[in-house]
Amino acid sequence: MARVGVIGAGLMGTACARRLMQARFEVLAYDVDEVKRAAITRIGAQPAVSAAEIAKACDALVLAVFNTDQVEQVVEGRDGVLDGMGKDLGPRVLICTSTCDPDRLAALAARTEPRGARILEVPISGTSRQLAEGDGVGLVGGDRTVMEQAAPVLDAICPRRYYLGNVGNGSRAKLAVNLILGLNRAAIAEGLVFAERLGLDRSALLDVARGSAAYSQVMDIKGPLMARKEYLDPQSRVDQSLKDFRLMLDQARAARQELPFASLYAQMLEDCVEHGEGEWDNAAIAEAIARRRTS
Repeated sequence: MARVGVIGAGLMGTACARRLMQARFEVLAYDVDEVKRAAITRIGAQPAVSAAEIAKACDALVLAVFNTDQVEQVVEGRDGVLDGMGKDLGPRVLICTSTCDPDRLAALAARTEPRGARILEVPISGTSRQLAEGDGVGLVGGDRTVMEQAAPVLDAICPRRYYLGNVGNGSRAKLAVNLILGLNRAAIAEGLVFAERLGLDRSALLDVARGSAAYSQVMDIKGPLMARKEYLDPQSRVDQSLKDFRLMLDQARAARQELPFASLYAQMLEDCVEHGEGEWDNAAIAEAIARRRTS
């Protein structure tokens, strides 16, 4: 049985581990959070004490951490991946599923390549639940040869994927896709809140919208959560969405492009965080909208 390392045991890392174990891979997992490390161990992964330990034991490593800072830390920091790669070990493929700053990730890939750590960027489009069910879509950036070498692992995690060229392009595409998804969520949320204010039931209006020209797949995934106001078992968290939208706006400023709707959506996500909803499902954008009542 081949062994794959998973670094990061949050929603997406746990979903990746499940997919890998279903495909008969042995999974060695690490997270700085002991609670998350214990949780991923309970589903069948073997625990590791550091990213370095995983790098020593596994040729392929899946990075599923929160942001670019954490990716750089687990790769280059103390007891990180590079620390675990001795001279006698062969090259390692680092499959980064995190949505990162595209330029910083490309720079990291350039730094790690001479050390034998080859980064393949594969941010996942889809919620952790969609990923666990095999419906996640991988947006791949990196060397095509490395992608082909990693195909068995990628097939297990995300059978559907698109190759987009160099490292950085995967995150660029993911940010653009997430912009569309986020604004779709916002439109659904605003429509449901609007209907509720007019005296209609959220669930009833959702049924109508699903059968109308306004339908989108997001209605199936997030609409019921908004209708029932159930946000405490997140598939994708508010703080993750806010991180991505801040990245989008940074990239847009660098490209001299305004994103007026994305800017407003980021403000609404910030409102959720200020109200203690950062770890809720990002469908909670509906509650930020509901709080915008006129006097």
